[in-house]
This record gives sequence, C-alpha cells and structure tokens, in this order.
Amino acid sequence: MHYVSTRADTAPSQSQQSSLQQFSDILLGGLAPDGGLYLPEHYPQVTGAELNAWRTLSYADLAFEILKKFATDIPAADLKALTAKTYTKAVYKNARAGENAADITPLRVLEENVVKGGSTTLMLQALSNGPTLAFKDMAMQLLGNLFEYTLAKTGAELNIFGATSGDTGSAAEYAMRGKKGIRVFMLSPHKKMSAFQTAQMFSLQDPNIVNIAVEGVFDDCQDMVKAVSNDLPFKAKQKIGTVNSINWARVVAQVVYYFRGYLAATTSNEQKVSFTVPSGNFGNICAGHIARMMGLPISKLVAATNENDVLDEFFRTGVYRVRKSAETYHTSSPSMDISKASNFERFVYDLVGRDSERVRALFTKVETHGGFDLSGKPGSDGDEFKLVVKYGFKSGKSTHQDRLDTIRDVADDYGITIDTHTADGIKVAREHLEPNVPMIVLETALAAKFNETILEALGVDAERPAGFENIEDLPQKFVVMDADVEKMKAYIAANTGL
Repeated sequence: MHYVSTRADTAPSQSQQSSLQQFSDILLGGLAPDGGLYLPEHYPQVTGAELNAWRTLSYADLAFEILKKFATDIPAADLKALTAKTYTKAVYKNARAGENAADITPLRVLEENVVKGGSTTLMLQALSNGPTLAFKDMAMQLLGNLFEYTLAKTGAELNIFGATSGDTGSAAEYAMRGKKGIRVFMLSPHKKMSAFQTAQMFSLQDPNIVNIAVEGVFDDCQDMVKAVSNDLPFKAKQKIGTVNSINWARVVAQVVYYFRGYLAATTSNEQKVSFTVPSGNFGNICAGHIARMMGLPISKLVAATNENDVLDEFFRTGVYRVRKSAETYHTSSPSMDISKASNFERFVYDLVGRDSERVRALFTKVETHGGFDLSGKPGSDGDEFKLVVKYGFKSGKSTHQDRLDTIRDVADDYGITIDTHTADGIKVAREHLEPNVPMIVLETALAAKFNETILEALGVDAERPAGFENIEDLPQKFVVMDADVEKMKAYIAANTGL
C-alpha cells in the first residue's frame, strides 16, 4: 500500500512508483512536504466473507486484520504483536459497571422505540476506557508502540510537536512517557481546558514531556504545529514528528472501532448502521468515512458540533467558513472548540474526485480568504456539495443548554453519566434516527474529565475511576508562551538537545 498527498502535483508515473511513500515512511510525520495530508492511493475493500470472519475476533485481532491492509510494509508477525500489546483489558480497564473491559469498546443499547415502518435504536459505544479516559487513547496507545518499534529499528530519535484542545495532549503524553528516543512538546490553549484535563497533562513530571500553554485558542496552537511542519529544514534538523490527527496512523487506528461497532450491533452484513460523532477537528469522523469507503455498511455519518459550528454549516450549506480566534467560543465541550478542521481536507480530496490541484486551490483560499464555497451558487468555488449525500454525511449542532438537558435525560432514563461532548452527540443523533438502522453514538470521554458541567447538570460530582481522585492537587509543570512561531521554534531547538 502506497500513500499520496492531498496536494500532490499529479498521480505518479510508472517510473516514479519507487518514490511513493509506504506506511512506515509517513508514520513519524504529519503533513506531507507539499503541505497536504496523506491518504492511501486507494481504499482497500472489505468483503462479506471477511466481515463474517471478523465477527468472532478479539479487538486486538480485528485491529490487526484491518491495519495490515494499510501497513503492508510491517511484517505481519510484528504488527500482530503490536496490536496484541496495545489492546488489552489492562490498558482499557476503566469500563463502566456492568461492561466488560475485555471488549475494549463495549456497546450498549440506550433506547429502542417502535415507530412507523419498524423501530429506532440508539446505542452508545464506549471508547474512553483507556488511561486518559478519552477516545484518543484508542489510537494513541497504538501510536506510542508503533513509534517505539520503528525508532528501535534504527536507533533514531523523535521530537513530537503537537497541539491539543484537551484530550489529544494527555493521550499522547501518557502513550509516550518513558519511551526511549522520544520527547513530547505539547501546545494547549492557556486556561481553556477543564481543570481535570489540565491536571492530567501538567502533573506529568517525566523529563521527556514538555507542556506549553499558549496565550490563545486551540487554532493558534494548531497553526503553529502546521507552520513548524512546513519548515522542512527545521523539521529535519530537530527530528520533528506529530501525533495530531493529521498523522495518518492516528486516523487509521480509529477506523477499527467503526468496524467493531458495526459488527457488535448487527448479525448480518445485509444490515446497515449509522454513527453520530462529536466533531471538531474531523479526525474521528474521517475514520468513519474511510471505513465506509472500504465497504463497511454505514448508512449515515452524522457530525455533531457545539456552538463552534463550522462543520455543521458546511454540511448544511456547502460553505466552509473558518472562524477567527476572537470568533471561536469557549464552551463546556472544549475539545470541540475548533474553527479550522484539519482533517476536513482528507474528505474534500475525495469529494472533489481526488483532484489535488483543486484541493490545493481550495485550502490556499482558506488561508487567504477564510474559507471556500462548494454550494454551486453564482460566484461559488464549485458545486460538489451536491455530492455530499453520496458519502452519507449529515450534521447537527448542540448548545450548552442542550448539553445540560441531555446529561440529565441520560442520567434519569439510563442511569449513566455522560460527558459534555457525548451529550452533543446524543442530542444530534436523536434528530437523525431512522427505522431499522441502529444509530451508534461514539462516546468521546468519561464524565469525570468535565466535572464542572456535570455538577451544574446533576448537582453531584461525576464518578472518578480509581487513581484519579485528587489529580487536580498534584504539582504541575508547564511554561506559558505567546502564539509566536519563531519564539516557539527557538524554545524547541533549545530543549531538544540536537
């Protein structure tokens, strides 16, 4: 399997095939040298026979079967050992009472209702049972093991430079802490994460973990990561890699749980399911798009946003309009406080027929004019919005009051406490239920990470898994910096030892 950039000049000729990138070649990086994102040359297809065989597999074995279609340059025995090491009930031990941690991503039915034409089913897939209580652990734990495996082969070093709106940072740091040859420099928006999220990251005292609180919003942090990734000489000299969802391995690892959710919710490949995904940076739902392109029988992929509704606006109108920092709301589902969705470029690449010149022009316009318009109206940049339905995308928006109402409703009706982002998902999912097609909401974090809002909604603190009781009281280690790329590069260079 070879990989191409969303902004590559043209499809390579036969004589250029040898220069194509394989999985291990792009594993440690983020952006392609031309500023685009990596995607496979083609999406591997899954047969009905494979789906049937996969119904009885453990999560680790399912991950191996899917990943081997993308990581064809890693020996099968090595890849199987990596997935077996990653996906264990000891790592994903924070399951709710009554759920089996060995399932890794337990699926539960929330409600079933008889309607005209059949019945509707709303389900919740738990993705947040890992060490940092967020869905990011599903990919990041694998990424840590893949990085260590790859670096050990060459004795190389890697300096990870990433940005987080709350969950990626802690997931990356817990996956990379103590790993030989790896340092982590993680940017986060100063005082804009929950107290729990902040404490998870800043309380780590490992010498290879460096937390940098940036005066600004998440998009400022993400823009600096992209700027450093585009400075190719600096990136090479300082051995910079990324763990943000622009990293292809992150996305492909997330494809696995869409297959797992589908297989757990159905008994026959004739059945379809839909997924609702709380969405900010478009990485999580992009994995669902890829699973659907591989042939997984997905009816709808529903993007649920908060008040920062850039993606909802696109899927309703065809207009992609990024917001400036001052226009980005600080909400009670802060991990989705994003107004420039990095992974959206991967979907747009497919939407415009894998025309890399169009993609380059459209995303150049994002930088120069703040967005683009594919509605097909006079003066627009194209009419591909009419093709969105072919890819199954729908969307919806949720507000703070919606989150409070949904958290209360779920606690009253089902006896479980959900976090604010999952509440966004359930609220929007209910607007897109259809008869005889189970709707699976992807749980993005455990409620303990956003206790302030849980307390407001329910009047009681969210339950905390063992080991997290007093995390906010631990000493914290971080530095505060301005959103200045040159100062950031100087700081990194001074602290890599290279």
